[in-house]
Amino acid sequence: MDSDQSDHHLRRIRLWLALFITGLVLSGVTAFPLETETRWLSAWLHHLPAPGALTAWIDRTHEGLQQTNAEYPFISYGTDWLAFGHLTIAVAFYGPWRDPVRNKWVVQFGMIACAGVIPLALICGPIRGIPFGWSLVDMSFGVFGALPLIPVWRHIKVLESGGPVRTPPGVPAPGAQPPLDGYPRPAI
Repeated sequence: MDSDQSDHHLRRIRLWLALFITGLVLSGVTAFPLETETRWLSAWLHHLPAPGALTAWIDRTHEGLQQTNAEYPFISYGTDWLAFGHLTIAVAFYGPWRDPVRNKWVVQFGMIACAGVIPLALICGPIRGIPFGWSLVDMSFGVFGALPLIPVWRHIKVLESGGPVRTPPGVPAPGAQPPLDGYPRPAI
């Protein structure tokens, strides 16, 4: 594979990863102000011809968050950690951004995590009294999360099988192992 083809695959990988990372960051950041967000969403739904069941569910969710935050604000610390988890996982995807072949395991991890959203929603949703329609919304995050990772994986496989990938100056080539003592080793 020539360097133009490698560059093409690397650009595609980075484009899809940027989309995925943006989704993780947005999911993380929006997990902090849930009470405010549900208040806005409830007000918005009441001004639209929205389905009554959806409006009722958002109203109930907002009421639950409002009462919980008033009486037990420490419970929201759990969603703060959820937000932090999303942001931390987003940072992990810098590895495949920098060196996709060496860090392909991060992409595998992401695809496995996305697949895991579906059984989690199907099992825990009914236990927690979540309407099935809302569980479908939750499952869609797993599906839509996997969609950008599938082409990333395919482009990585092409790079892996086609030869070296050009990397920016100062970034070691994929698969290159830096010497432990800092001295270059002769090629064997």
